[in-house]
Amino acid sequence: MLLFRRCHSLTRFAALNSQRHQASPVASCAVRLWSSTSDDKRWYQHSPRWKHALAGVLAGTGAVLAYSLHQHKAERVDSTVQTVKTSSPLPIFSQEEVTKHRSLENGVWVTYKGGVYDITEFVAMHPGGDKILLAAGGALEPFWSLYAVHSQEHVLEILSDYKIGNLNLEDVKKQQAVKSSDPYSSDPERHPVLHINSLKPFNAEPPPEILSDSYITPSPFFFKRNHLPVPQVNPASYQLHVEGLPGGVLTLSLQDLKSRFPKHTVTATLQCAGNRRSEMNKVKQVKGLNWGIAAISNATWSGARLRDVLQAAGYKPDVAQWARHVQFEGLDKDVTGTTYGASVPLNKAVSEEGDVLLAYEMNGEDLPADHGFPVRVVVPGTVGARNVKWLGKIVVSAEESSSHWQQNDYKGFSPGTDWDTVDFKSAPAIQELPIQSAITTPADGAVVDRSSETVTVKGYAWSGGGREVVRVDVSLDGGKTWQVAQLSSSEKEHPAAPSPPPGRAWAWKLWQIEAPLPPEARELQIVCKAVDNSYNMQPDSVAPIWNLRGVLSNAWHRVQVKVREDEEDEA
Repeated sequence: MLLFRRCHSLTRFAALNSQRHQASPVASCAVRLWSSTSDDKRWYQHSPRWKHALAGVLAGTGAVLAYSLHQHKAERVDSTVQTVKTSSPLPIFSQEEVTKHRSLENGVWVTYKGGVYDITEFVAMHPGGDKILLAAGGALEPFWSLYAVHSQEHVLEILSDYKIGNLNLEDVKKQQAVKSSDPYSSDPERHPVLHINSLKPFNAEPPPEILSDSYITPSPFFFKRNHLPVPQVNPASYQLHVEGLPGGVLTLSLQDLKSRFPKHTVTATLQCAGNRRSEMNKVKQVKGLNWGIAAISNATWSGARLRDVLQAAGYKPDVAQWARHVQFEGLDKDVTGTTYGASVPLNKAVSEEGDVLLAYEMNGEDLPADHGFPVRVVVPGTVGARNVKWLGKIVVSAEESSSHWQQNDYKGFSPGTDWDTVDFKSAPAIQELPIQSAITTPADGAVVDRSSETVTVKGYAWSGGGREVVRVDVSLDGGKTWQVAQLSSSEKEHPAAPSPPPGRAWAWKLWQIEAPLPPEARELQIVCKAVDNSYNMQPDSVAPIWNLRGVLSNAWHRVQVKVREDEEDEA
């Protein structure tokens, strides 16, 4: 868990400082960490409390979380963080000033309960590595709320040592200010770690390295894809209408869905059709949100099976003689009252192996507002656009949904088709997605040290239609030579976990490889490509699959990484 990106290793750091300090590896790393709030800039290697922290580092117990509380009684941040000492008033900062300090070069500042903290010198020793930089320039609360360990007293004591001031009252009030009455005023709060592609409607993806941290994506980090304002739905008065069947209209409450139908749980990956669109933009500009590689996430969904609900509404085998589609209509709408809609083939909807859910839970909890509360459709193996959120109506029909998003969007075309010649009616709506994989770490432009001898490469792989990913190949030289990565299909990372039933591999696989650094290489072009059990493989380049909407982007994923030689470190 310790990812010392600035202090790459205790040994290497010692080499950096040996000529200037003649220090031991431990002392060399410790000497970097001094209190930025102390007038005497005291060195932490003289502090008994810091010695306990270093002991925690060396024992692998989580760095500063391992020292003894009774050794030192620091200021209790949790209760006094907004109190300014009368004997030594601290300066007042605006949020704008705090936001300017978001890097190691400019300093790393954060806020917590009205206080402002300069944690620049602490970054290298953070137990979670440089993920703490994700909060740089903003508030710690959204990040700490996900990890209960931060609420412990000794963590707050550590933070107190880095306090440099307080946030001005105006900015504190702004955080709680009531939004204006625009259509998006009732949208939920989102985690600040997300990379925002558009604010209204809200569309955002997590940093790629977070994706490979967990087989199940935490709901706050799950990518957000909204087309319209998030509706506010009262679960007590919620109604779902099922139409188009001989039995007439079936109206169900949320309680009906929970009590009348067996609860079914499926772990399924959802991917936006525009995932990795940014790579198509590098070939030629397309229209659409500039998604990176993280418009994909994996969750556990629970709810009633659509098949069971349709049968309760009067579906029988003879319906398949005339019906071909099941349409979904959301409760989200634009200013004209037009709602979001989509449809899937009837055989997917009614198949016992289709696992289509009317989900009311995500990762064991009620659906978050951004993900369709109180009920959404989850269509495993199918493009995210068909997984309609805030579900209000289901219609069994001989026709596809007439929605714009079914008829005039989310379709693939030839690279030679442009906006002057495109005929949306000539292409089928995207349903199952093609084989996909991407590298989540290292990031493009990262630097690895020759002294480490190996490079760790991680990523995800997934294929639509329930096809199981059976292999991920990784190359460090742009595709000249290849190695096979280890696949993981559960939180416990059992590579030998049994395969799902044929055609029902709904969830992604995370993968990892520890690859030796090629001798003499100064730069690596790391490439990954996945193979599914139908032996579908990713194309090697983007240009042949380019299309005007930038969808279905699944070429080999590539990142450039520089290898830093030992002599560069010592210079």
